[in-house]
Amino acid sequence: MSRSASSPCIDVCRFDPQTGWCIGCGRTLDEARQWRKLPPFHRQRIERELARRLRNLPRPNTTGEAQD
Repeated sequence: MSRSASSPCIDVCRFDPQTGWCIGCGRTLDEARQWRKLPPFHRQRIERELARRLRNLPRPNTTGEAQD
């Protein structure tokens, strides 16, 4: 997906299996697919949620230790 002025996409497009959110922009797959067709008020509502979603994504285990 190429980035347009109105899209939060940063061309990472990988989805967290626990939340369903893109690890790059925070949208769900359905939100990303329908983005251009959504009414502006709906896009704005989603955009207000994206920073919170990205902050709340599970952090990858980079220590090499098993997670419980």
